[in-house]
Amino acid sequence: MGDILSNLLTNAYTWLLSLHLISVMFWMAGMYYLPRLFVYHAEAMENNEPFKVFERMELNLLRIIINPAMIAAWIFGLLLLFSPGQIESAGYWLPIKLSAVVILSAYHGMLSGWRKKFLLEKPPKSSKFFRMINEIPPILTVLIVIMVIVKPF
Repeated sequence: MGDILSNLLTNAYTWLLSLHLISVMFWMAGMYYLPRLFVYHAEAMENNEPFKVFERMELNLLRIIINPAMIAAWIFGLLLLFSPGQIESAGYWLPIKLSAVVILSAYHGMLSGWRKKFLLEKPPKSSKFFRMINEIPPILTVLIVIMVIVKPF
């Protein structure tokens, strides 16, 4: 059974890599946009402007794009990781990359929690806070891409 799975992962490697990259692109698109929606949502609440439309946009973004894309990115990424020879040939860049992905996943969870707090009709944090944390995904993306492509360690 191990040889069959090993051969399947080896033969499907480029497909798995493609699906992983596509999933990551969708996940990151949503992770860049959701905090920006939180900025607008918080500003609308702070200025006593209509804000209900943001609740629907945030929910749809999470349910339709971000959550499925993150799950797919993890599944395809783990399949790539367990393809024959991948772990054995990886350097120190791999644990750094995986740590950044775990941080992104935790950040994703925090965003989901803040979305639920917005439903209480009081911003969980200020618009300035959301503007600042909006920089976390791009920074982690740069780190991950450098680790995977350049493999400096």
